[in-house]
Amino acid sequence: MLSIKNLTASINGTPVLKGIDLEIKAGEIHAIMGPNGSGKSTLGKVLVGHPAYEVTGGEVLFEGRNLFELEPDARARAGIFMGFQHPIEVPGVSNAAFLRLAYNKKAEAEGRDELDPLEFDDFIHEKIKLVAMREEFLDRSLNEGFSGGEKKRNEILQMAVLEPKLAILDELDSGLDIDALRVLGDAVNKLQRADRALLIITHFPRILETIQPQFVHVLSGGRILKSAGKELATELEDRGYDWVLEEAAAGGAR
Repeated sequence: MLSIKNLTASINGTPVLKGIDLEIKAGEIHAIMGPNGSGKSTLGKVLVGHPAYEVTGGEVLFEGRNLFELEPDARARAGIFMGFQHPIEVPGVSNAAFLRLAYNKKAEAEGRDELDPLEFDDFIHEKIKLVAMREEFLDRSLNEGFSGGEKKRNEILQMAVLEPKLAILDELDSGLDIDALRVLGDAVNKLQRADRALLIITHFPRILETIQPQFVHVLSGGRILKSAGKELATELEDRGYDWVLEEAAAGGAR
């Protein structure tokens, strides 16, 4: 589904990604972990086309298509979704109107029928149960006045509405208490299917207890230094990242 080869990228002329190689197949869950400033969020933003980042080298194919030939909105319609670490507030745009427009644009791109307001009302009320969000949040402006946890619920609600082929979740666990993390983790698990893939970006392994990846990658200094199974997340919690950095410096890991 996603093939990344020797990806390099910079922001304001400063290199951030320095040669990323990663393959993600349909049905797989991958986790990217690493210290602050390692390039984890940058990788997600580059994949969805954030304009602040300049791709300086390498190749990314999404279902065989050159991802960098697609504008950000085309990437979204093709099935790439990103749940942001810090979702922005959009005063004056109701949450329900935003979600319906997003749904209908994707439906149009896929040749499916759009939903009118009444049809969408039935549709969204089923989806909102998945993230245990109160229905009053649909009538409020997008994320305006939402707590950190409410914004994260809204991100997963968007994911449930759009049903992307590839979902990138950037630090879903930040700002969530244990109960909210469990609810959203369970919701993400219910949305995962054999024809979809998931990339989780996180500092901490707690979220990976609910959303269990098959692959864990340690990213530091703009490079993936180590990849292994889900047991790596537990080892990182016990030992931190220094041992991975030491192994990489000694040439014993990739």
